[in-house]
Amino acid sequence: MAIEIKRLFDFPYYQLENFPKADAFCSKVDGKWIPYSTQEFIDKANAMSRGLLKLGINPGDKIAMICTVNRPEWNMTDIGVMQTGAIDVPIYPTISSADYEYILNHAECKICFVSDAGVLEKLMAIKDNVPTLKHIYTYDKIDGATHWSEMLDTNNEIDQAEVEKRKDVIKTEDLATLIYTSGTTGRPKGVMISHRNIVSNAIASSERLPVDENAKALSFLPVCHVYERMIHYLYMMNGVSIYFAESMETIGDDLREVKPNVFTAVPRLLEKVYDKIVTKGASAGGIKTQLFFWALNLGLQYEINGANGAWYEFQLKIARKLIFSKWKIALGGNVEVIASGSAALQPRLARVFHAAGLPVMEGYGLTETSPVISVNCADNDGVRFGTVGRKLKGVEVKIAEDGEICAKGDLLMMGYYKDEEKTKEVIDAEGWFHTGDIGCFVDGDFIKITDRKKEIFKTSGGKYIAPQQMENKYKESRFIEQIMVIGENKKHPAALIVPAFEFVNEWCTRKGINVSSNEEMIKNEQVIARINKELESFDDQFGKWEQVKKFELIAHEWTVDTEELTPTMKLKRKNIMAKYTDLVEKIYGPSL
Repeated sequence: MAIEIKRLFDFPYYQLENFPKADAFCSKVDGKWIPYSTQEFIDKANAMSRGLLKLGINPGDKIAMICTVNRPEWNMTDIGVMQTGAIDVPIYPTISSADYEYILNHAECKICFVSDAGVLEKLMAIKDNVPTLKHIYTYDKIDGATHWSEMLDTNNEIDQAEVEKRKDVIKTEDLATLIYTSGTTGRPKGVMISHRNIVSNAIASSERLPVDENAKALSFLPVCHVYERMIHYLYMMNGVSIYFAESMETIGDDLREVKPNVFTAVPRLLEKVYDKIVTKGASAGGIKTQLFFWALNLGLQYEINGANGAWYEFQLKIARKLIFSKWKIALGGNVEVIASGSAALQPRLARVFHAAGLPVMEGYGLTETSPVISVNCADNDGVRFGTVGRKLKGVEVKIAEDGEICAKGDLLMMGYYKDEEKTKEVIDAEGWFHTGDIGCFVDGDFIKITDRKKEIFKTSGGKYIAPQQMENKYKESRFIEQIMVIGENKKHPAALIVPAFEFVNEWCTRKGINVSSNEEMIKNEQVIARINKELESFDDQFGKWEQVKKFELIAHEWTVDTEELTPTMKLKRKNIMAKYTDLVEKIYGPSL
């Protein structure tokens, strides 16, 4: 009987029936790529399910997973847990121990799987404060810890028929997973996501991602985030082999070794890739540098469907052969599409990557929408730069009177766990989910995000400022790595800026400016003047009331670990304001 995908654990069986793979999942161990076939993957997942039954796990029990890098064991655990009717709770490894404690207690987790010694140490620091937590297993072999292989039922002590009985009664509308949001403020909220939510999203998203059973994917975005996780199910359904990057530091090498056809990325990563390419091109010297910037400027003017005319397309053909072909090689040589999400992508990056033959398809969604609401697509004239594409099939979208984007459909979460009040705040009586994002439709049905509703603020003069839109524009400067526009209830907008240290340092060397540290760099008058010039170059793109009048430079990059960014790389604005109160006072004077 043909397998119909209704529950998340149906995906690997669908792959086995339609696209059995020798390398369904691959990870690097001791310098070698170790593959798991589809059948081996399913066998491990079933051993996991039987092991959980042996431990007495019941339907509805919560099981946490915390992993620093993606690995096959996580996916095996994911499928194995859900087959028993238990609920898995993926947790970001980078959050604080206090957040570990809150989530594990709020979800009442009974078991926790961790990847390595670092995560285990953070977990052990709060373990005694989580009374429901009875077992901890590790994926790495660690002295004094219980390895995950010890709980797998590899000798069939539990009859597999018992697992099948559990699977048979699980419905598509049942709760599958609890994903805790990495909110910019307050405690994380547990988003209740059903099998139907993610299944419907993976099937609808599959129509927008042109990959098949001959493709390889490189995975490095955290699979605890619903975006990468949904994409994994999509890969399984289409027979795409999933290769896991060894670490964020080895992505360049991994791309060249795996030669993937597809990968997902956040705009921050693409910005860094672009900046490195530009720095390398600028340092080539002579005719090579001239050719590089000729091609780059051509790419920044790129329009789809040959809209720039025959002469442009002729030049682009030359640029692709001479310059852009090297970009493709640096990413493995086979990339057909890059799926971008989680934050706004600068339109210029979308243009130049498309021009280089590396189409970046920007999409949009939230954890609460499982996650994709809309995405650009190469087919059916489906790309508009500066937008997040057309809505997926089966998704309804409307723009409320105040500009807020609202959505509904099978992708919409069941609600927030143990929090009916907060659920009612975001899902209205008609079933519309209020995203908190402000946007509009472009060219009829392409969605454009302009800002976050809660982040828009007023100056003391009563003018509205949309900071995210401004920040995305300012980050087009090669001198600016990160920026936060401030000025609520102040006379004018200002900004806190993290310079692009690598590029600015190289610029200082070219200009004969001697700076030996980031601290020296941000105090250097020539650097300050140059960044001011960069800000002024954008003035004509904003109203006079929007233009940044003052700024302060910061000597350290904002990161997740230092709590200026969420795990999905969004600014924690309140944290940043609190951390740099002295700089804000320097700009505006002390608060009264």
